[in-house]
Amino acid sequence: MRVAVLADIHGNLPALEAVLAEVERDPPDLVMVCGDVASGPMPAESIDVLRGLPRARFVRGNADRGLVEGYDGAPFTGMPGPFVDWCVRQLSRDQRDFLASFEDVVTVEVAGVGRVLFCHGSPRSDVEVMTIETEDDRVRELLSGLDVDMVVCGHTHMQFDRTVDGVRVINFGSVGMPYGEPGAFWGWLGPGVELRRSDYDREAAAAHIRATDWPNAEEFARENVLSVASEEEALAFMRELDLKQRSKSS
Repeated sequence: MRVAVLADIHGNLPALEAVLAEVERDPPDLVMVCGDVASGPMPAESIDVLRGLPRARFVRGNADRGLVEGYDGAPFTGMPGPFVDWCVRQLSRDQRDFLASFEDVVTVEVAGVGRVLFCHGSPRSDVEVMTIETEDDRVRELLSGLDVDMVVCGHTHMQFDRTVDGVRVINFGSVGMPYGEPGAFWGWLGPGVELRRSDYDREAAAAHIRATDWPNAEEFARENVLSVASEEEALAFMRELDLKQRSKSS
C-alpha cells in the first residue's frame, strides 16, 4: 500500500490543487487527510475537490468539528478553528454532512512501515499538541495504550519526524497554512517515508484569495501564502497552546 498524506488544508484551494496534481501523477492506494480541510478562504470549493477524490479517508480536525457545530447552531466544544462564522455561511447541507462523516482516527497497515494510526492533534484528542520539541514523557502519555508502529498527526502545521519508545511520530506539515517556509507540505508513506513540499504560483493564489468576499482574505494572502510565520514563532505559539491544553485536562 502507498499512501499520500495531507493535512491542514484550511480552504487554500490553490495549494490543495497543486498537491493533488503531484499525487495524481503517481496515484496512491489511499489518500489520507488528517483534518482541518475547510476553515479558510475557499471552504466550499475545497470540500468539493476532496469529495471527488477516489480512495480517500478523512480524520476529523478541530476546525472540521467546529464547522459542523457552527452549521448546526450547537455550542462549540473547543477550538472551533479560524474564521468559523464566515466559513459556516459558505457551506451547503451536503458539505456539512461530508465534514460530519470524518473519523476520529484511522488505522491502516502500510507495507514497509507497519501499523499506522492517523490522527489530527493526538490519538486521543483533536486539539492536543505534538511537535518536534514535545517532551518524550508527554509523547508517551499521548500515545499510551496504542499498539502501532507509527502515529501520523496534523494540527501544528510543521513537519517533523521523531521516534519515542519505538513508535515513530510524523507530521507531514500543512498544505494550506504552513509555518517556517511558504509552500504546500504533505508526504508519502510506503514502503518508506517521504516528507514533501510543493511550490505553486503563490502570487496567483494570493490574487485568487483576495478576490473572495472573505473579510480575512488580505491577511491570509499576505501572512499564510506569500509569507508565513517562522518556525520559532510557531513553536512559541504551540508551547502556549500546549500549556492551555494541559491545564484544561489536569
